[in-house]
Amino acid sequence: MKIEFEKIAPDQGSSFKVIHWKSENDRFFWHQHPEHEIIFVKKGSGKLHIGNHLGEYAEGEVMFLGPNLPHTGLGYGVIGEHEEIIVQLHQNFLGQDFMNVPEMVKVKKLFEKAAFGISYAGKTQKMVSELMENLSQQAGVQRLISLLEIFKIMSDSEEYRVLNDPRSRFDFRHKDEDRINRIYTFVEEHYTDEIKIETVAEIANLTVPSFCRYFKKMTHLTFTDFLNEFRINNACKLLHTGVPVSDVCFSSGFNSISHFSKTFKQIKGQSPREYRRELL
Repeated sequence: MKIEFEKIAPDQGSSFKVIHWKSENDRFFWHQHPEHEIIFVKKGSGKLHIGNHLGEYAEGEVMFLGPNLPHTGLGYGVIGEHEEIIVQLHQNFLGQDFMNVPEMVKVKKLFEKAAFGISYAGKTQKMVSELMENLSQQAGVQRLISLLEIFKIMSDSEEYRVLNDPRSRFDFRHKDEDRINRIYTFVEEHYTDEIKIETVAEIANLTVPSFCRYFKKMTHLTFTDFLNEFRINNACKLLHTGVPVSDVCFSSGFNSISHFSKTFKQIKGQSPREYRRELL
């Protein structure tokens, strides 16, 4: 599965695009596009991979991503419905010279900072999320005013963190993007089976030592840790149902209940039964 290069056209009668997206499909893939993107996670939580940054996102998350920054919601952490409101736009969406007017100095710097991905917190997160909600239901000049207000709030804010080191530069070659997606797809389709690292290395067209170094560089996790997290987060979905814990164990790719329980506690901080009791 290759990286998805999105071709994004503005909404009819608008200079930018607004997407209100709902899904329970946890399939994940790398994608990138030449537009800037504001993301508000209205519902859901899980894992994300943005540039070199691997982390978690939670309900209410607000992020601003720059152009051609590969990213994916690693849906193996998603439980139940997932909902996002997304704005996508070119930097020159209001004309070639708009960012060069004196009033836009701070916003222009914001756009430059977004090249490394920005996540907002606190009052900034709350204000932007409310405006994103409004914006998704607006049209015409009022929608544009709401977007400019979002940029003002984000450019004035100090409640943020940059997701990737500004000193770094990304080296995402098509070959790497294709390779990591082949690995993700294989895990997605075979996590219930025994997975040997030699098999995954062969899929990636690498020797085992080279694969281990490559995967750690790309995800900041060992492959074993990645596979365990994938399996445990899928186990969490089954624990939301009436499936017995022993069946959850084997349906998630573990062949030992004791190993499953130990790994679950290491990742989630509690046993599978404790996790299920909290759901009741």
